[in-house]
Amino acid sequence: MNPPLLESCSILVVDDDRDVLLAAEIVLKKHFRSVVTADRPDALPGLLAGQSFDVVLLDMNFTPGATTGREGLGCLRTIERLSPDTKVILMTAYGRIETAVSAMKEGATDFVVKPWDNDKLVATVAATLRFSQAARAVRALESKQRVLNQDIGRGAPLIGDSPAMRSVAASIEKVAQTDANVLILGENGTGKEVVARAIHRASRRAGQTFVHVDLGAITETLFETELFGHKRGAFTDAREDRPGRFEIANGGTLFLDEIGNLSLAMQAKLLGVLESRLVSRVGSDAPIPVDARILCATNLSVEDLLDGRRFRQDLLYRVNTVEIHVPPLRERVEDLPALVRHYATAFARKYDKSDLAVDAGTIEGLKRYRWPGNVRELVHSIERGVIMAEGPELGLAELLVPQHAAVSDARVELNLEALEKRAIRQALDKHAGNMTKAARELGLGRTTLYRKMARHDL
Repeated sequence: MNPPLLESCSILVVDDDRDVLLAAEIVLKKHFRSVVTADRPDALPGLLAGQSFDVVLLDMNFTPGATTGREGLGCLRTIERLSPDTKVILMTAYGRIETAVSAMKEGATDFVVKPWDNDKLVATVAATLRFSQAARAVRALESKQRVLNQDIGRGAPLIGDSPAMRSVAASIEKVAQTDANVLILGENGTGKEVVARAIHRASRRAGQTFVHVDLGAITETLFETELFGHKRGAFTDAREDRPGRFEIANGGTLFLDEIGNLSLAMQAKLLGVLESRLVSRVGSDAPIPVDARILCATNLSVEDLLDGRRFRQDLLYRVNTVEIHVPPLRERVEDLPALVRHYATAFARKYDKSDLAVDAGTIEGLKRYRWPGNVRELVHSIERGVIMAEGPELGLAELLVPQHAAVSDARVELNLEALEKRAIRQALDKHAGNMTKAARELGLGRTTLYRKMARHDL
């Protein structure tokens, strides 16, 4: 009995002698899934475009009386150009073995002599297929490694001891030991990916892969091939089998970032995989089981997610078994000193500078700024500050660009409560009392806005 991997392979035999084609078909069909024959070399481009072949058995001469093997070499180059993963076994008559050996230097994998011994023919094809499968396995690992290499150095720690961050840490501890799907909510730059990685590190899957997919950066045309993979020949540029992110994350954690950016059509495709736990590569109808823990994140509000015109409710129920809300930086300013110290030290090391001090006055100035870009903006500001610093300290001049510093300085002289009350009233007036729109304008969640309105008696 043949190994299943060999039985599933496709063979193409190209020879101008119909008797040779018939003999090869009879012998090979007993061992391999598909055997296709062609008696003209000019049929190769069409055949390779229409079907994926693992091995081509190729005659070296097609014109009557020809013995140089040039025609076979030309066909070999065509195959290498159109289907680089396909392995070629040359067929040659007695007395032309030297030509076949020379052709192997051009890229052929092996050769057989006509008339062949049937057992040797099958053994040669089987050996070539095993070599091909081993090469593809190596490429699949390389593809997986390329994805994982993109994540190297992105494991920032969860920093902060404010009440808001203690609540986030407690949620992480509760959900980490389960395989429950988690939806992480928060504004841009709050650290949703940091939370996802913290869940993975604390989970039973910590020793397996963590795969981050930025759905906001994937076009609709590439969605399926990026997430589900593709088979060689599935489309023009598909020159090799490629696993999708679901396969790469098998056994580990798949983090689908900015899930709210998906169109309804892409949401439907994602839902199908999450329900069945099966993926089919583009160009294949063979389902592949996947076991990946799913974490999702979005900057959309709960109200937006509940809008069925924007987000499928069945998908929402599937991904948010547990919700974790990551607070904006302006609601956790107690964490600023620890964040500044951590990143100032990290960037000083990166840019080969001595440790830079940040005094209490500078920290207070940073607290007065609202940080619309949240922790991501703070990190960029600290990196810029470390690069630009000329002395032993980091001050507001280095950490805040001029217009931000002006905002910070202006607020020193104003009543912050009055400013906040005025901003809320203006946002409500602008949006005719629509709480969702007013909250979005202010960069707040609806719950936070209600709380602030109650405090200001609005």
